[in-house]
Amino acid sequence: MSDLINLDFFRNLVIDANIWIASEVITVAALWQAGVILITLFIAKLLTPPCRSCLERLSINVVDDSKLRIVCTTFISVITPTIWVLLLWAAVEVADTTYWPNKLISIVVSAVNAVIIIIFVAKFVNIKAYVKLFAIIISLIAILNIFDLLHPALNLLDGISLQIGEVKLTVLSVSKGLFYLIVLLWLANLFSRIIERKINSLPSLTPSVQVLLTKFIKIFLVVIAGMVAINAVGVDLTAFAVFGGALGVGIGFGLQKIVANFVSGIILLLDKSIKPGDTIGVSGTYGWIQSLGARYVSVVTRDGIEHLIPNEELITTRVENWSFSNLRIRQKIPIGVSYNSDVREAINICSEAALENSRVLDTPSPICLLKGFGDSSVDLEVRFWVVDPQNGLTNVKSEILLDIWDRFNASGIEIPFPQRDVHLKTTSSEIFKTEIK
Repeated sequence: MSDLINLDFFRNLVIDANIWIASEVITVAALWQAGVILITLFIAKLLTPPCRSCLERLSINVVDDSKLRIVCTTFISVITPTIWVLLLWAAVEVADTTYWPNKLISIVVSAVNAVIIIIFVAKFVNIKAYVKLFAIIISLIAILNIFDLLHPALNLLDGISLQIGEVKLTVLSVSKGLFYLIVLLWLANLFSRIIERKINSLPSLTPSVQVLLTKFIKIFLVVIAGMVAINAVGVDLTAFAVFGGALGVGIGFGLQKIVANFVSGIILLLDKSIKPGDTIGVSGTYGWIQSLGARYVSVVTRDGIEHLIPNEELITTRVENWSFSNLRIRQKIPIGVSYNSDVREAINICSEAALENSRVLDTPSPICLLKGFGDSSVDLEVRFWVVDPQNGLTNVKSEILLDIWDRFNASGIEIPFPQRDVHLKTTSSEIFKTEIK
């Protein structure tokens, strides 16, 4: 039994643990480090209420943006450990400057940092598997850092490499590049949202200019994030000159539609031909523009259906913009009355019905004209102007027609239906045959 269980190994392990505790834990240096940890925690708790109130006010101001609201609420939930770890970092810097031992403080900093990062990732990543994987990686890094094994592990990853031409790729450089790319893209998205809110709050800028500025800023931030990530991998950016030529060939063949839509979107923003809120008609689709994207324009119809129309189509086809220079638009309603009716009275009734509608403009005033004499009716046409086409046109026509119907019935004016006279022509021989029978 003693051969199976090596008692000397456990005795040596206990002895080593006692030596480590005596040299690292039960020392004056450990005691003052523990005191610094407790004092910084107490200061962090004192600073938490004013910082929390400031973040709560900020979260109220960004209530319209879910991403920013999540950031604020997450900071509020970890405000105490965040302040605590900042104070501990300051204590580590001071200890390094004065050559004091700070191993215990560094251990606490690593553990608290890991907890804060995992909480943030769990808030913004909806896929649980990714959250667990990231939590395992962060915890492993914290453990390696606590036991002073982080640098040897990084050197090991840096030793696993792949040579591609003049570029040397290592597991460490690729991992750093992916990490920088994910973090920088998230920050670029966050800052672009903040800047977009600031730009949209400027009344001196038109909606088209606001959209153009926000798109350019977002693209600029994304490009910067990609360049920083590539540089972190160790790839020389001058190597992308060859890639740019290949990309041009790819655009000429497979990506020309995507690039055409992107360039068309920039042209639409620059020439201000359409902007969010305009009422347009294109390719049989009528509605108002909800948003302008890099690839498409979102048009919402009266039925609530959102059509995503490519930007190129709005450049190459004819577009009806009912609110380009002004919102006024004229509508026509054809009406027929009986030949036995008083046409002049019918014209006055139609004009009055259009004028009394709340959405019809008084100037220019509505008018009713006699268009011609039809087979079954006298043809009239009511013309009127509205200034809010985005609220619909069929509904205002329906209201006017219903009012005209009531007025015609009250005045005895008939709206005829198609009439046809049928004449039967017979010969004398057919009449004689009918009499014999």
